[in-house]
Amino acid sequence: MLAVTGTDGKTSTTKLTVAILEAAGVRSVDAGNTDTPLVDAIDARNDDGTEMYDAFVVECSSFRLAFTPTFRADAAAWLNVQPDHLNWHTSMASYEAAKAQVFANQRPDDVVIGFANDAAVMGHLATAPGRTLSFGLTAGEYRSEGGLLIGPSGTIAPITSLRRTLRHDITNALAASALVLETGLADVAAIERALGTFIGPAHRLERLGSHNGADWFNDSKATTPHAASAAIRSFENIVLIAGGADKGVDLSSMADEAWRCTGVLAIGATASTIANIFASVTRVESVGTLERAVERAAVWASPGDIVLLSPGCASLDQFTNFQVRGEAFRTLFTQLAGQQLQGVSA
Repeated sequence: MLAVTGTDGKTSTTKLTVAILEAAGVRSVDAGNTDTPLVDAIDARNDDGTEMYDAFVVECSSFRLAFTPTFRADAAAWLNVQPDHLNWHTSMASYEAAKAQVFANQRPDDVVIGFANDAAVMGHLATAPGRTLSFGLTAGEYRSEGGLLIGPSGTIAPITSLRRTLRHDITNALAASALVLETGLADVAAIERALGTFIGPAHRLERLGSHNGADWFNDSKATTPHAASAAIRSFENIVLIAGGADKGVDLSSMADEAWRCTGVLAIGATASTIANIFASVTRVESVGTLERAVERAAVWASPGDIVLLSPGCASLDQFTNFQVRGEAFRTLFTQLAGQQLQGVSA
């Protein structure tokens, strides 16, 4: 039983861990805060009645952990913690306490893994009952160094093995590597094979294509300022589309590197807040809807620019969930690109 929690990056790390286990010949499934409930995965059987899976990689949300007092994982990784869901949790302390439940029932020989650069996470690691390890871009037992992913026993794989090498791609790979290596479920050869073929889930800095020389990215899953900030740090010359439902968190950190943006299009219930925090950007406009944002972005973006949907907010003011928002963005881009192709054909 492997577990992954954190404010951001849970799904990508969980799915990457499954891909590594499959490359190692271990029958595994992503369960929990996914399409597969953990209880269903545990009960799954083959036609001959044997268990379908050897390992379960459980994506653990704060909601599920808060109401699961007996869950125990052989290895658990906590990726990060930033303000989120404060419209549901009574405080940041209660949000952190829910996340910390991922370690609560571990035994001394279980594995506890945390992000070396997150002081709050490392604070909880200090009191966790298991054997502790850390990971980070340049710090921790699992880290990047000299173009390599490094673990306690040496080289895991070249960073170039990853299909995409943004900073959070590297740290997610390190966390997944720690989970499988520390439990002995996979070796470095399986990790390198999986890194070379793994494609992250949709709506997470997903490149949709190019229009008039600008690349368009769908990061609808960025429902927190922390996630949006990570996306913004990945590029320059950004036309940013941001905003959505208010989850009661401070959005100002999204603008810490506002210089990377050439324009900001604010949408949804938090549009005025987004416009205010990005006031230093030359072009800022509150456009209300995603459709209007796409129209304006197509006008604003120049060749070499990045058009980035990274809302930093939930979707529930205008969409059922972040997936529906992301699919709407994809559809709007496809229509835009189709218009360009029709113009070329004409």
